[in-house]
Amino acid sequence: MKFKALSIFFLLAYAISWLLWSPLWLPFFNVKTEAFLPYQHGFGGLGPLLAAFLTTAIFDGKPGLHLLWKRLFQWKPLTWTAIAIFLPFVFALPGGLMARFSDGAYPDFSKMGTSGEFPELNILGFLLYNIVFFGYGEEVGWRGFVLPRLQEKYSALAATLLLSVFWAGWHLPLFAYRPGYASMNVAGVIGWFFSIVAGAVLFTWLFNGSRGSLLACALFHGLTDVVFLCDYGNDQMMQHIGMLVTIWGVAVLLIWGWRNLAPGERETTTTFDIEKG
Repeated sequence: MKFKALSIFFLLAYAISWLLWSPLWLPFFNVKTEAFLPYQHGFGGLGPLLAAFLTTAIFDGKPGLHLLWKRLFQWKPLTWTAIAIFLPFVFALPGGLMARFSDGAYPDFSKMGTSGEFPELNILGFLLYNIVFFGYGEEVGWRGFVLPRLQEKYSALAATLLLSVFWAGWHLPLFAYRPGYASMNVAGVIGWFFSIVAGAVLFTWLFNGSRGSLLACALFHGLTDVVFLCDYGNDQMMQHIGMLVTIWGVAVLLIWGWRNLAPGERETTTTFDIEKG
């Protein structure tokens, strides 16, 4: 595990994102600012991606940058890319049934792909927004840079749990300005952290199973955000989907075990070095 490289990555990822988000969270501390970019929140999501490329350039040079770039578009094994695309919708459908039985009405699935926050975006625009800013924006850093380095020293599960702490911490400014975060009580924050852990397990499963495909991770992240954030006309829909994500995270652990969390071996920078050679 390359401690220095990871330390610099975390510093840069936090600094870049928190700085880009600063016009949004500083008012919480009575500091008057104005957002200086359209889609300000989205641009903050690019912090881990930028940190990954900067830190890779510092420590691994052109070979590392070439490999990282290659993994952005790695679509093989095709099975795992297909899983990344379809699994979020697999979560949504039974989530709708759960909503029907618990609340008495089916969610309005016709609104999938639309956003109350960004009504100007059509389905394609909202999808691209989430895949670019939060799919690639986060996954190039958390899974593309951090996870393989942690897996050099730790099992897949231990690496995932450690990564979850830093991933959760990166979200802290959102509790100052995002309504869904700001309204959480202590129990809600605890539940949110467990959802981070469950999500991290799924991303490790996907990353290791796909042999390090950042395309698969980015698609899964972006599509999951779309499925979560749509206005279905049912306030409990997000909780139902989150419960299913947690159940699948536990299933991954039980089926594939804590060592790799996926079929095959866990991906490490040693694996990358072999590919570069």
